[in-house]
Amino acid sequence: QTISIAKAGITTVLNSRTSVLAAANPPSGRYDDLKTAQDNIDLQTTILSRFDLIFIVKDVRLYSQDKLIASHIIKVHASAGAASKETAASDGDNWLKRYIGYCRASCQPKLSDSAATMLQENYVNIRERMRVQAHETGESAAIPITVRQLEAIIRLSESLAKMSLSMEATAEHVTEAIRLFKVSTMDAAKSGINQQINVTPDMRQAETQIRRRMGIGS
Repeated sequence: QTISIAKAGITTVLNSRTSVLAAANPPSGRYDDLKTAQDNIDLQTTILSRFDLIFIVKDVRLYSQDKLIASHIIKVHASAGAASKETAASDGDNWLKRYIGYCRASCQPKLSDSAATMLQENYVNIRERMRVQAHETGESAAIPITVRQLEAIIRLSESLAKMSLSMEATAEHVTEAIRLFKVSTMDAAKSGINQQINVTPDMRQAETQIRRRMGIGS
């Protein structure tokens, strides 16, 4: 990952190898299903396009789910002291942390030919579907699908290969990376009222007539 700088006569490329985990609330404080994803995600597309995966987490009111969440939070606070001592004692035995460090240091996978072909085809298909959706709804997607998203899927594929200590990112890794991308960023881009309501030509005609009679947008 690099970032290009062209300021005050200085033109250079700097390394920016870092991971960013961010969280944000909708403008109204709660995700509104009656609004489009673009209205709920009030962030510039230039910022959103830089995240590999984007998840929308909704606060759904379900008795069983609320009970589980409340029980977990109470247990965390009730055993806070014991947990901190146990964590300090087991830092040296954290095999998962050591395994991740070993994978990152010893494995640098490359895309196989079949994986590269699959990536290219899926990226083109995703772009085409988003173009059709924008044409049908008359609105651009809240989360743009650009070359950055292709690079994100490549990074996910290579990360999955690293987890299995494979020196080659195969079609299986790409398939899983695309699945993760679809259930996160793609679902976030299509969430909201546009996903729930199928706007028919009659509905569009009625909307046009109402706008004309009331002078909306004129």
